[in-house]
Amino acid sequence: MKKSILMLSVAWSSLTASAQQVGLKDVLGKYFTVGVALSTRVTSDGDAAADALVDRHFNSVVAENCFKGEEVTPQEGVYRFNAADSVVAYAQKHHLQLIGHCLVWHSQAPKWMFTHADGTTVSRDELIRRMQSHIRTMMGRYKGKVFGWDVVNEAFEDNGEYRRSPYYNIIGPEFIEIAFRTAQEADPGAELYYNDYSMSKPGKREAVCKLIRQLKKEGIRIDAVGMQSHNGMDFPNLADYEASIDSFAAQGVKVCFTELDINVLPSPQQFSGAGIEQTFEFQQKYNPYSKGLPAKVQQQVDDRWMAFFEIYRRHASQISRVTLWGLTDKDSWLNDWPIKGRTNYGLLFDRNGQAKPVINKIIDLFN
Repeated sequence: MKKSILMLSVAWSSLTASAQQVGLKDVLGKYFTVGVALSTRVTSDGDAAADALVDRHFNSVVAENCFKGEEVTPQEGVYRFNAADSVVAYAQKHHLQLIGHCLVWHSQAPKWMFTHADGTTVSRDELIRRMQSHIRTMMGRYKGKVFGWDVVNEAFEDNGEYRRSPYYNIIGPEFIEIAFRTAQEADPGAELYYNDYSMSKPGKREAVCKLIRQLKKEGIRIDAVGMQSHNGMDFPNLADYEASIDSFAAQGVKVCFTELDINVLPSPQQFSGAGIEQTFEFQQKYNPYSKGLPAKVQQQVDDRWMAFFEIYRRHASQISRVTLWGLTDKDSWLNDWPIKGRTNYGLLFDRNGQAKPVINKIIDLFN
């Protein structure tokens, strides 16, 4: 009898250890790719604990910042590839599908992109040349190493109007078409994406659907739409969120959730969307959980995570990738955006790199 009990105990311990080894990619990966955004602290400097989390849970990676124009090319014709190269090497070492973020974006474009040395605005033809040169340089260097690129990022306002960015103001709305055509020619083997936030907004949804149709009409490839999904406790509206998935998929593209996190803290009244230009003064009332989340609030956060992953499960056939925007709560940009110095809890791993219990519920949902 004692021997049987001992054998059952050993078997149970073995099963428990095996279960603990199951990662998000092992189960969710049967439906879509599971990604994470990493900073150079992990990809360049080295972090064994972070590596272990990545190896267990993810099969895709995107650089949080070092592929962006202002980081990689501070001066025209001058490229600093060390950090970006480290991400490529990291992806290869850890067998991760690499996503390039991003090629054309007004917000973190290099300062030289839109002006001459004397400060005057460049001509339309000159900006097209510069934009195309940047696309060709980045995609040419990493051809065959980057699986897919966010070609254009955040080109529409929430109401569906074109964002009056320098690209739009100087070139016109066709800058998007030019960018995608250039990208398609630069690396025919790479997937091409349009990426934006607030994609559940009906106006933006219809604008992006119209863009997809226009690109396809012109014979230009677009493989997926990225719904950034910097979500909150009371936004987006879940019905609108699902409607956007169906609408994009109906245009013949896949849907990616590219920058997933949940802002669990209260927001200033004027806050909306995910524009990085938003900044607000620190006030303690906007940082109520500096010592940790109360159990009741944690349960609400867990319920919110499950609501989104239940949507992803229902729409799995329309989804190609879900990417978390950061690895642990300590790494999350939400600690400093849109208010610096807060303590946020927006990811699935805590500040000590421990998996939150909701991960097991997410895995069970897809099992």
